[in-house]
Amino acid sequence: MKRIALFASGAGSNVENIIHYFSNSKVLEFPLIISNRSDALVHERAKKYGIPSHTFKKNDFEDGKVLKLLQEKAIDFIVLAGFLLKVPDNLLKAYPDRVFNIHPALLPKFGGKGMYGSHVHEAVVASGEKETGVTIHYVNENYDEGRIIFQAKCPVLPTDSPDDVAAKVHALEYEHFPRVIGEAVLGIKERQ
Repeated sequence: MKRIALFASGAGSNVENIIHYFSNSKVLEFPLIISNRSDALVHERAKKYGIPSHTFKKNDFEDGKVLKLLQEKAIDFIVLAGFLLKVPDNLLKAYPDRVFNIHPALLPKFGGKGMYGSHVHEAVVASGEKETGVTIHYVNENYDEGRIIFQAKCPVLPTDSPDDVAAKVHALEYEHFPRVIGEAVLGIKERQ
């Protein structure tokens, strides 16, 4: 059984989608949800599924408190699902090639510090891009620069607003993120 910790900073819709997708899995479980915000809606979603959730301050991630909890819970992998803090080196060293993130654009475009959520969709529309999508990637020491595992695309129409783009991107997230996590964690296959 592979044990995965889910990290989220906000509403947790991807967290809920992942948990639901694997609800009957005999090989993956999600025993822990971690957030950097006590008021994040993800905590309510955690309660709904009976999964313990914890809030940590930024320095708790850096000083080893989070790593200690992950080790106590025998966590094998970390999935960032709308988590906005940079993952510190101590976690990356403890979980090499075992921290995954989803980004709401086709990296390397529209990535980096400050490029998350609506900021990404606004930038995509403002730039006149003809397509966007999602990128699922390993996390390294730089924002959105880890090795790409999977990308899925959708069109950006001239009439699309940032909200229209967000809806298309969310649909891709829900469709692909859980499956790709399963494939990466279980070593089934990686595809570009």
